Amino acid sequence: MTPQQYVQDKAERSGSSFYYAFMFLPPARRAAITSFYAFCREVDDVVDEVGEPAVAAAKLAWWRGEVRASYAGAPSHPVMQALMPLAAAYGIEAAHLEAVIDGCRIDLEQTRFADYAALQRYCHLVAGVVGEVAANIFGRTEPATIAYAHRLGLAMQLTNIIRDVGDDARRGRIYLPLAELQRFGVQAPELLAREPPWGYSTRFDSLMQFQAARAHAVYDEALALLPPADREAQKPGLMMANIYRTLLREIERQGFRVLHQRTSLTPLRKLWIAARTHLRGS
Repeated sequence: MTPQQYVQDKAERSGSSFYYAFMFLPPARRAAITSFYAFCREVDDVVDEVGEPAVAAAKLAWWRGEVRASYAGAPSHPVMQALMPLAAAYGIEAAHLEAVIDGCRIDLEQTRFADYAALQRYCHLVAGVVGEVAANIFGRTEPATIAYAHRLGLAMQLTNIIRDVGDDARRGRIYLPLAELQRFGVQAPELLAREPPWGYSTRFDSLMQFQAARAHAVYDEALALLPPADREAQKPGLMMANIYRTLLREIERQGFRVLHQRTSLTPLRKLWIAARTHLRGS
């Protein structure tokens, strides 16, 4: 298997909404975003799939060394072998990749976030930086597009957090800010409980409505920041935004039943949203 086949297979098997946006890119840009996405998946999988924290930390340290070796001209992993020939052309820097590793390291070292400011710092690493790299790959001419990309990355990460409350609780993690749990009278043990009634309550509903309203506001802020000159090039990001926002609305429609199930969109629906965005441009 070639490095290019490896990253393509990694992207396809993920089932991610991102993959449906990649399909509409020209071949070179598609190869770059697929390779970068495969890197993000490899690093993220260390946290999600390695049960022993010390082993996971060692693997992340290995990836940090691999990034530095790759930018010194000696990539050994197929993901880095696929990515490095494209990195310079699309402004993908070692600092970007190390920021993603830093974000995953936070997942190993803490399972709670005191307030929204702390959560935003985490989201900057695991989503904002990813959005910036993606925007560079898609093509941009305006500096303001970077601010748009970071804001959109935050909105999509907030959507992920809402969707994954139950999955994260099963791993002992709570990404909803503790200050906001306290504000709405929700106790952490209620979220971590793994038996019916799962922690659902009017208090939980109010908490989640607050989370969703904020995510929608961040989507709106992001879209307002996108310069018209870059709107055509940034269509793949708009596709992802529409897919993620549709997911958020589906979670709302279901009444935030996220503690015992993981809401998702079908592949056909994701493809339809991406195609519609491609045709309409928004």
